[in-house]
Amino acid sequence: MPSLAFPHAGPLAFIRPQPLAGCYSPHPARGALLSSRFRGASSTSHQPLQSTFFLLRQPKQNQQQTNRRSLLGRAFASSTGRPTADAQHLRRELEDVYRTCKIWRWRDHAINFSQSGTAEGPPLLLVHGFGASVGHWRRNIKVLAESHTVFAIDLLGFGASDKPAGFAYEMEIWAQGAVVLFHQLILDFLEEVVQKPTVLIGNSVGSLACLIAAASESQQGLVRGLVLLNCAGGMNNKAIVDDWRIKLLLPFLLLFDFLLRQRRIASFLFERVKRRETLKGILLSVYGNKDSVDDELVEIINGPAEDEGALDAFVSIVTGPPGPNPTSLMQNISLPVLILWGDRDPFTPLDGPVGRYFASLPSRLPNVNLFVLEGVGHCPHDDRPDLVHERLLPWLDALPET
Repeated sequence: MPSLAFPHAGPLAFIRPQPLAGCYSPHPARGALLSSRFRGASSTSHQPLQSTFFLLRQPKQNQQQTNRRSLLGRAFASSTGRPTADAQHLRRELEDVYRTCKIWRWRDHAINFSQSGTAEGPPLLLVHGFGASVGHWRRNIKVLAESHTVFAIDLLGFGASDKPAGFAYEMEIWAQGAVVLFHQLILDFLEEVVQKPTVLIGNSVGSLACLIAAASESQQGLVRGLVLLNCAGGMNNKAIVDDWRIKLLLPFLLLFDFLLRQRRIASFLFERVKRRETLKGILLSVYGNKDSVDDELVEIINGPAEDEGALDAFVSIVTGPPGPNPTSLMQNISLPVLILWGDRDPFTPLDGPVGRYFASLPSRLPNVNLFVLEGVGHCPHDDRPDLVHERLLPWLDALPET
C-alpha cells in the first residue's frame, strides 16, 4: 500500500526537533540526536556567526521527549546480533554525521543541518528525499568531505527540523506544492549559511527541490552545479499524468487522498506505515543492493514518528499539490548538471515519463551528463555509494572555475 500511495516520493521518516537557546557554537552533543555517551561533552566558545544560528542545549524533559532514547541509541539498540566490522564502521560514520549537526533559524522554524570537511573544493549541499534526513547521507559525507565543505540539511517537516503541528502546508507560499517552499529554504540557506557558490546534490524530491532552486531567477550565482539522483517528477503522484501505471492507479490514489484527509483513518494508516517491518519491506523493494537495508537505515527512516506534527506533515505533503514538473525547469538550467539514475528504481523507472525525459537530455543539452547505475534502486547514494562516488568525484573536480 505505501509504495502505491507515493511511488515517486521515497521512504518516509520523521525525527523530532530539539528546543534551542543561546547562539551558534560547534557543540558536539546534538541533543536527542546523539547517544547518551556524548552528552555532557565539553564545548568550545565561538563567536556568533549569524544571529540565525543557535546553540542546542539538552531538551527539557517534557512532552514526548520524556523517557525517549537518542536516535543513535535507538538505532544501535534495534540492531540484532554482534555487529560486523563494516557495521561498526558505518555506525561511527553515522555518529560523526550527527555530531556535526547545528541549528539554523528560518522563518521562525528550527532547521537542522550538518557541516563537515575542508574548504578546498566548492561547497556541497546534500538534500534528502521524502521522509529521509541528513543521516541518509551516512555513506557519502566522509568521502566528499575529504575535498569539500559538505553541508546536509533536514527540510522543514523532516529529520530533526521542526515539524510544526497543524502547520498550514497549503498556505500561499506552498501554493505550487511543498517543493516550492523547500527551494526557497535551500536558497536562503546558501545565502545565509554557506555564503559561497554551491553544488546542490539531491535525491528524489530533494533533487526536484534543488532543480527548482537552480532554475530560480533569485539564485543569483548561489548555485555552481547540480547533481540529481533519481529525480522525482513531483512531490507526489499527481504530477505524473502520462504514465500508464499511474493512470491505472489514479482512482485508488484519489481515494487514498480522500481517506488521508480523514484524521482517524490517516492516523490508523500512518501507525502501520511507520512500523519498522513495514518500512524495511518498502526499503527492500526500492534498493537494488539489499545489504544496504540495515537496522540503522530503518531507524533513520523510522525515527520518532510519534512526534507531534509528523502525521500532519505526511498527510499534507502526500495529498497536497505536486509542485512544478522537472520538464518545465531543465530548459532554464545552464549550469553543469550531473544525473545519476539507478536502473532498478520502481518509483521513477527509466522507462517511465520522468526517466525517459532525463535520459534524453544529454543529446540535447551540452551541460548535462547522465550515467545509468546498473543494479541500483531509488536511493543510489546509500544503495551503491561506490558507484555514485566513482562518477561524482571526477565530475566535481572538472567543474569550471567561477
